[in-house]
Amino acid sequence: MMNSAALLTFPKGGVHPPESKELTSGIPIEEMPVPANLEIILGQHIGVPCEPLVKKHSKVQEGELIGQVSRGLGVPIHAPISGTVANIGDSYHPFRVSTPSVTIRSSTDSEPVCYTPVDWNAFSREELKDKVRAAGIIGAGGAGFPTHVKLSPPPDARIDTLILNGAECEPYLTADHRIMVEHAEEVIIGAQVILKILGIKRCLIGIEANKPDAIATMTDAARKQSRDAANRGEQVEIAVKTLQVKYPQGSEKQLIQSLTGRKVPGFGLPLAIGVVVQNITTARAIYEAAVLNKPFIEKVVTISGRGIKRPANLNVKVGTLVSDIVNYLGGTTEDLKKVVLGGPMMGFAVSTLDIPILKTTSSILFLTKDEIDIRPHSNCIRCGWCVEVCPMGLQPCEIGMYVEAGKGKDTRQFGALECFECGSCAYVCPAKRPLVQFVRLAKMELNKKPLVV
Repeated sequence: MMNSAALLTFPKGGVHPPESKELTSGIPIEEMPVPANLEIILGQHIGVPCEPLVKKHSKVQEGELIGQVSRGLGVPIHAPISGTVANIGDSYHPFRVSTPSVTIRSSTDSEPVCYTPVDWNAFSREELKDKVRAAGIIGAGGAGFPTHVKLSPPPDARIDTLILNGAECEPYLTADHRIMVEHAEEVIIGAQVILKILGIKRCLIGIEANKPDAIATMTDAARKQSRDAANRGEQVEIAVKTLQVKYPQGSEKQLIQSLTGRKVPGFGLPLAIGVVVQNITTARAIYEAAVLNKPFIEKVVTISGRGIKRPANLNVKVGTLVSDIVNYLGGTTEDLKKVVLGGPMMGFAVSTLDIPILKTTSSILFLTKDEIDIRPHSNCIRCGWCVEVCPMGLQPCEIGMYVEAGKGKDTRQFGALECFECGSCAYVCPAKRPLVQFVRLAKMELNKKPLVV
């Protein structure tokens, strides 16, 4: 690993939690067999949930449109498998309790769908963007923002740089790592498609230094595709940049500052400083949409923690239940204490395994008593550690105390609305205070609309 002083990083805050990536970083992506039933949630993106286009007992084919947004922000939903619609009802959701969904019963006698490659260069910028929208692609890193909207900056935005986020800085997570190792060329082609849609030439790919194999494969693929582009008479710059191992290196604003030195203004968007950021998984999904006409219907998910009998990086169909994944991997261990969807820093603990995989699900962690801290929290001791590590320069301790005093609506002055809930503050707090939860409560108070009588 390179000298950390020579690596790129953001200047303010950050923490170094135990990585725990060794559990799965060397395990190749494994294809999980299709389970008997899938529960496809209709609201997987930021914006308006889809309305179902199918009815109970309808026959569907893999890739068929089963949900569409009729108004507002959103993307369509497709059938991840061929089968029969068993139910249109509700499914458990990681943090919305329950939400509308379509359940599809798998068909055992249907022919597999073949996706034939086409020349994506033959399509115009608008045609490629339409392919991205039609494929139902959203930000796979967690936010779920419709990708075609992100690739449609206003005319006055002077975009000059695309950033691919390969940092994958959360502990345990290795799905993007394995995609970069095993499917580097597809990711780079996805980046080229994005460059064409945006009408720009420059792409920077940020990867943390703890992934040397991914850095090597992505660098080789970037050089090859740049040569191929030059042979077509196109000049593009695709460069892999090595980042210091520091959390939250993969946060959008921190990543931009690490790679370009530019700072996104408070409450501003990256396009304000000429940048568009996309996740590695999203870039690969764009490749599949542009080259294979394949919708976003499956996801590589890290299954890790010492509470699962067989850790893995699984390629699963969207809508696969966590319980089916657990059964496939041989069950859980006796000392399992907590199940988390997402990473340990920003994920959500769940109380049931009957939760379907979303397009934004990056990992499922099965954590034992030795991997979590269940000690009760105490009063703030005014140590200032949370202020020191906050990458946004906020005051988490003040937000927490105001919320406890019933004054959440007064926390704007401490930056509550600028917090992206990375959890660095809670990680270092010696009093074990639930600072992220306090921030969420503060945001709820600040975002409350006044009651109209």
